[in-house]
This record gives sequence, structure tokens and C-alpha cells, in this order.
Amino acid sequence: MPRIIAGSARGIQLVVPEGLDTRPTSDSRKEAVFSSIQFELPGCRFLDLFAGSGAAGLEALSRGAQKAVFVESGRQAVDCIHKNLAKTKLQEKGQVLAEDVLSALSRLAREQAQFDVIFLDPPYRKGYEELVCREVMEKGLLAEGGLIVVESAVETEFAVPEGVNIVKSKSYRITKFTLLRRE
Repeated sequence: MPRIIAGSARGIQLVVPEGLDTRPTSDSRKEAVFSSIQFELPGCRFLDLFAGSGAAGLEALSRGAQKAVFVESGRQAVDCIHKNLAKTKLQEKGQVLAEDVLSALSRLAREQAQFDVIFLDPPYRKGYEELVCREVMEKGLLAEGGLIVVESAVETEFAVPEGVNIVKSKSYRITKFTLLRRE
């Protein structure tokens, strides 16, 4: 069962949806990626796309993010995010959008929202990485100097949209994390 690794909610076990529709990032991989972005988190606005149990956004909030928006369309997963926000006592800093990612990105663009860190963990091997990164950039959702963290299958390649550059890519057995920084 995943847990919060560091910060104010450190050690709290998270509720995860049953079944195979979500695959929580292992604690060791989550710890590695969050260690590499730890200085981006204090005071940041964090967007957790394909949020699942909300583990990434909750980790960011625990480590000092000002706000996290969780986007998840699965009803059971949305329930888990609400339970996890309550369990970690971080609900006042979290907002849950129970809808598909593309409609949520359109809504956030209409609201003129911007985020310092965007965490993207789509279903593997479906081609969402490129599509969602492009939508984020076209809709102006990534703040200047902001970071997109893409979790994907290790063999996944995708075109990087205009306006961001790859600053780091690291593979962990079957998973790869790609960090993109806005120019």
C-alpha cells in the first residue's frame, strides 16, 4: 500500500482503488522522482493528472505545495482521493476535478489557471503523453520556468511540445520519468 514519503503527512498509508485500472507508483520510484524535484515543491501550484489515488499530489502537498488540483475520471479513484485528502488533513489545499483530463485542461484554461509543477501519469501505451503535454502548453497551463513530470512505460517515446525541453529522463525497470522544463 502506498504511503506519503516525506513532509507533514509522512508515513500515512493511502487508500487505493481496487482492481487493475490504476497502478500506484511504487514508493521507491516516487521517492526518487520527488527527491529530484523537492526544491520545486514549497509554495508551488501542483496539477496531478490521471491522479488515481492522488498519491503524487498528496506527496507534493505534504512537502509544502501551496495547492494541488487532482484530475481523475474514475469514480472509485475520486472517492479515494477525497478519503486521502481527509486522512492527511490536507483537504483545504486540494481540489478534485472528477472528469477526463482533456475537459479538465479546457476548464482550467478558461479559469486562467497556471501550475508550477504538472505530474502526468496516464495509462501506459495509449499515446496520452504527447497529446496531454501539447494541450498543457497550447492552453498556457504551465507557469514560466515550470516543470512537467511525465511517468510512462520505459519504451514510450513522445515528441516534446514547443516551449519545453527535456531536463532529465530516468528509467526504473518498467517505468520512465521524463522531466520537461518550460523555457
